[in-house]
Amino acid sequence: MDSGLLQIWGMRLLFVLLALLTLFFHLLPLNPAPSQWASPDVLVALVFAWAVRRPEYVPIILVAGVMLLADLMLQRPPGLWSVLVVCAAEWLKSRERRQRETTFALEWLTFAGTLIVITILYRTVMMILIITPGAFMLSFVQVVMTIAVYPAVVGVSYFLAGVRRSAPGDVDRLGRTS
Repeated sequence: MDSGLLQIWGMRLLFVLLALLTLFFHLLPLNPAPSQWASPDVLVALVFAWAVRRPEYVPIILVAGVMLLADLMLQRPPGLWSVLVVCAAEWLKSRERRQRETTFALEWLTFAGTLIVITILYRTVMMILIITPGAFMLSFVQVVMTIAVYPAVVGVSYFLAGVRRSAPGDVDRLGRTS
């Protein structure tokens, strides 16, 4: 088996393991009292960071499966947040070549804008469907916290998992040099 293909599948497995670990810690009953703060959505930050940096590690079917599992485990309406995250991740993947030459600050702003847009869409669809989307302030805090934690997710992905931006000359997901 080709070592490049083996590395891609290994990183996909690592992504699934990190997603499951994130869900596990999110579901732990560490504090049974209701919180005034919403925790960051580390899973979305992980998906977006990997989609921007190495799109071949997070294929659409893998992102859809992980996010649908998260919807079911976190008792969100199944599929709504998943579809929004999958669409946003695919949009970010399509911009990967342009993002390669940008600074981290611009990548962070792109992430923040994308997260804000899908959160607004999520809350809008929930209101249209007459489903209570939850307190606006909690949603706002979660978005802000997720934006704040993005650099840490990118740092951990880079230093511990080796997920870095592809450089010119690297082979892309279709086997072409970039």
